[in-house]
Amino acid sequence: MANQVAFITGGNRGLGFQTALELGRKGIRVVIGSRALAAGEQAVAKLRTAGADADVLLFDITRSASHKSAHSYFQSKYGRLDILVNNAGIAGGSFPGTGPEHRAADAPLDLLRTVFETNFFSQVAVTKALLPLLRKSPAGRIVNMSSILGSLTLQATPGSPIYDAKSFAYDASKTALNAFTVHLAYELRDTKIKVNSAHPGWVKTDMGGQQAPMELEDGAKTAVALATLPEDGPTGGFFHLGERLPW
Repeated sequence: MANQVAFITGGNRGLGFQTALELGRKGIRVVIGSRALAAGEQAVAKLRTAGADADVLLFDITRSASHKSAHSYFQSKYGRLDILVNNAGIAGGSFPGTGPEHRAADAPLDLLRTVFETNFFSQVAVTKALLPLLRKSPAGRIVNMSSILGSLTLQATPGSPIYDAKSFAYDASKTALNAFTVHLAYELRDTKIKVNSAHPGWVKTDMGGQQAPMELEDGAKTAVALATLPEDGPTGGFFHLGERLPW
């Protein structure tokens, strides 16, 4: 893994930062995408202090110019990309969501468009932009940071752990992201690229809140495992800590 390079969007804090740290500890060169360069540089300083080979790229996932600059960066510096962790995302309101902005019956369309722009459309766009570089990797890995809240099976099953956790804008965006995982994995099934969705768990982050039961270290485990899958590892799946989740 010492020669591998990984790009983690939204990697300057929270789960993105922890994922970058854990990948860095495995000897993988990590590049974090950050909307604010100063915040990204501070995160990189912490990563380097911890022994990670790290760099930062000014990156806003909702801007196509950032997708192009990311492609140019990895093309010119490495000629390929080995790991893409699509981590950047937003909740779009209160989380896990009890306000009317998350009700399917009256969710404002502008809220839905905002959440989908970040959590789905931009994820597809940046993956499309970087896919030619992932194809050049001996073993490309794409990890889409999803959520168990995007599981239609569990959302529709009375008594499931998330049956009453309805946050329409966020949940639907993660369901759509899961669909992207399934379709892209199918299209790349004859290549060495593996595409999977990760549910990190309910983690103590700015989004998850301090009441969340999981620490960052545990929350990053699923993404790290999927980013470093062996050749015989799965593709087109939805996972949490090694266990498959229902779509």
